[in-house]
Amino acid sequence: MARQPGARARQLALLLGTTIATLLPELALAGSPFATGANATQQQLVAILTPLAAVAVMVSGAMAWFGRLSWWWMVAVVIGTVLVFGGPQIVSWIRGLFGV
Repeated sequence: MARQPGARARQLALLLGTTIATLLPELALAGSPFATGANATQQQLVAILTPLAAVAVMVSGAMAWFGRLSWWWMVAVVIGTVLVFGGPQIVSWIRGLFGV
């Protein structure tokens, strides 16, 4: 069986990376404490607001059914839902615009 070119180099790189990650775990897990906290906060916020968004959509449907729906309420529900659930994509899009 013929070996692929560079297979040995990939094996050595994998071994070296694994060794470094084992001996120096702080380098392997290096990350900004702010980013870690922001990600945790975002996940908790989405977990809390998921049922609230469902209730807001149900209330909007009931208000529309009874003819009491203000269009501003509906716009607020739609924009709020987009901001909560699309937050990570919006942030990455803005960061991409500025090259960060």
